Amino acid sequence: MLRRFLHGTVGEHFCQNRLRRSRQVSGNRRGSSLEFVRSTVRLAILGAVILHACVELILHRPSTRQARARWLHQLCRRAIHLFGVEVRLHGSFPERGILIANHLSYLDIMVFASLSPCVFISKVEVESWPVIGWMTTMAGTVYVTRGRGGSAREAGTGMRSAADAHLPVILFPEGTTTNGDTILRFHSGLLGEALKAEQPVTPAYLRYSLTEDNGPSRASDAVAFWGEQPMFPHVFRFLALRGVRADVTIASEPLRFTSPNLPRKLAAVEARQAICDLHAEACAASPAPSQTVGEAV
Repeated sequence: MLRRFLHGTVGEHFCQNRLRRSRQVSGNRRGSSLEFVRSTVRLAILGAVILHACVELILHRPSTRQARARWLHQLCRRAIHLFGVEVRLHGSFPERGILIANHLSYLDIMVFASLSPCVFISKVEVESWPVIGWMTTMAGTVYVTRGRGGSAREAGTGMRSAADAHLPVILFPEGTTTNGDTILRFHSGLLGEALKAEQPVTPAYLRYSLTEDNGPSRASDAVAFWGEQPMFPHVFRFLALRGVRADVTIASEPLRFTSPNLPRKLAAVEARQAICDLHAEACAASPAPSQTVGEAV
């Protein structure tokens, strides 16, 4: 009798475990199917948005830098809204000068452009990015080639042109993206050109978080685009996410360097520290939800 009891109890426990595992596998499959459908639908929507933007370009042919910046602004506002990305602005977007920020993803460009018409200074690799590269090129982005002599001076000309058009310029001094665990050393060439042009430099800090359950996906991998990840698979995974939030914290005034004639390398150190300070202030004022990109520096 004891043997039958134990056999029945163990057998029942085994069956219950099998049932739970079966339900878990079934739930994971349903979740994966829903994510695939969500990514596919949003990819189709993205294609429609880009097609609409192409038609706008053909019909209106924006010829001035202001008109192209407004075109990018409207396009990014639509895209951000359609993808359900919540953008929270803490502070005021500058009307002129240089806005410097940490760099986490291709999404950074859409986030900043959705907030205001602006001009980007970007590494030349962005020009070849699917969709984003086309958008930024058509909007008049100034590309720079790291390590090529004269590239920073050419960007300085672009900065002055944007200043003449009364447009703020967005600059990511790290020169590449990270997962937010740290803020990299700032490249000093472009900052040096901004100082030569006597443009005000305003720091900004950007972080991403996931406000809904996305299973094992984390913002540091699913939103941040860094390292050697292939572009399209990352975009496809990103499009499946729910509850993506971007917090943009902008300093209340331009950066005051310790000296008006500060060498550009020291200016880069002070600019990086200003963004690190913004990070600390932003996290203390409004802690972001869990699964956040940009919590450690």
